[in-house]
Amino acid sequence: MRLKAGCEEEYKKRHAQIWPDLKSELRKAGISDHLIYLDRNTNTLFAFQYRADDATDGELPRKEIVQKWRHMMKDLMDTNQDESPVSDDLEEMLHMD
Repeated sequence: MRLKAGCEEEYKKRHAQIWPDLKSELRKAGISDHLIYLDRNTNTLFAFQYRADDATDGELPRKEIVQKWRHMMKDLMDTNQDESPVSDDLEEMLHMD
């Protein structure tokens, strides 16, 4: 995902105040932990989630609370028409168990 230039502090502030209902919905979908890192050289955001084997996170984009969050965040990020963040798939280069 990509953050718009100059929006770093506001992005961090909004995530520090993540809505309890959204957090609850993520947990119900099987996400036990969610981390987001910023590469300040490129404004690229990298998200990493710990998910249960039976996670239903594929259904999250249809949830009203997720859509409201995306709407609130769209001014800070590059987004698609549906307000989802523009994102690129990453190629796994190492997985050490």
